[in-house]
Amino acid sequence: MATVKVSEAEKVYILHGIRDDLRVDGRSCEDYRHMEVETDVVSNTDGSARVSLGHTAVLVGIKAEIGKPRPLVPDEGYLEFFVDCSANATPEFEGRGGEELGIELSNTLYRVFNNKSSVDLQSLCISAGEHCWVLYVDVLLLQCDGNLYDAISVAIKAALFNTKIPRVHVSSDEEGGKEVELSDDPFDCVRLNVESVPCIVTLCKVGHRHVVDATLQEKACSVASLIIAVTHRGTVTCAKKVGGGSLDPESVFEMTEAGKRVGKALHAPLMKLLQQEESLGKKRQKVGFLG
Repeated sequence: MATVKVSEAEKVYILHGIRDDLRVDGRSCEDYRHMEVETDVVSNTDGSARVSLGHTAVLVGIKAEIGKPRPLVPDEGYLEFFVDCSANATPEFEGRGGEELGIELSNTLYRVFNNKSSVDLQSLCISAGEHCWVLYVDVLLLQCDGNLYDAISVAIKAALFNTKIPRVHVSSDEEGGKEVELSDDPFDCVRLNVESVPCIVTLCKVGHRHVVDATLQEKACSVASLIIAVTHRGTVTCAKKVGGGSLDPESVFEMTEAGKRVGKALHAPLMKLLQQEESLGKKRQKVGFLG
């Protein structure tokens, strides 16, 4: 992940500010930076979204393809994740520099989103044991200024909201086999219910306190971080500790409670924004990821 070098004097300044609940950019410990969300930005996908969080920018595209259900869950579809760390985001991603981070992000996203409590996977089933929808989620990191997990999770939720899956008609042929026909009407499609799709909240332990949406400078002062996936009801679906330092049980409990509080508050305005944007239809002004 992208890193910056911070002098001892800067560390002391950042630590003292966080101790007094006043960060360098004026935010309190549980405030996010300015966030911009835009959907339907890539034309050759079934759903897409762009999210910028401070100077972190993420682009997500989703393609729906018909595949075969997994043997252990024959009545469910599934999601596949691929994260591409663009060299434009930071020079550290040049060559194969971002490959390890991309794999780590993909594995975490799979744990967070590819389960019944996050996405209605049964709605992706076409015919049990034979056909299902597979959603290929491609994530592109355009700019990196800290807090990748949170920005990516918001972009994925927005892209899933924007995803339109063609309606499928299953019929039997003369030999008893099943034939799958896709609707030719671009407006005859199925939308996913994304209400329960979680958002990730990353909390960084800095000194004796923890902060939400840490910048790269604050990340450099952090000993460890806790990544929490939270639904709109405040339910934690996944938790992961990252970083070389340790977290005592009391800190883990406090960070979890803060993550639940912040994550729950994030869902309502996000869904309201997505619904407002969709209601504008063709009237809305598109910015795009090059804007």
